[in-house]
Amino acid sequence: MELYTDEYFMREALKEAQKALDIGEVPVGAVVVAKNRIIARAHNQTEKLTDATAHAEMLAATSAANYLGSKYLTECTLYVTLEPCVMCGGALAWVQLGKLVYGASDIQRGYSLIKQQVLHPKTEVAKGVFANEAKALIDSFFKRIRE
Repeated sequence: MELYTDEYFMREALKEAQKALDIGEVPVGAVVVAKNRIIARAHNQTEKLTDATAHAEMLAATSAANYLGSKYLTECTLYVTLEPCVMCGGALAWVQLGKLVYGASDIQRGYSLIKQQVLHPKTEVAKGVFANEAKALIDSFFKRIRE
């Protein structure tokens, strides 16, 4: 079985972010991986679903839990193009996510801005994977809406 890298899966998350950009959503994409396989894909859909909680991470975690038939994602890795917000970080704590890999840091709303631990204590974190590409998508979105 071929083992894929964090970069491979982050490229898949970036494809999801592009889907969000294409439909006028903030371009954040996510994939959930279990045993080296993508089991869930999602992108922001807050406008489409008229739901402020429809962030890529939330939708991907729900889809992965449904796929596994479990509310816990302890053996899963979430790849997301932007650092999760506090809401998503809290949700990832509740699902006991095994590992979080994110691209760009969110210097305005990212979970790491909070002093208290937001993620589950056992969740491993890797950050900065394709951060420039993820930030470029976000920047292009906000540049477009400000024109």
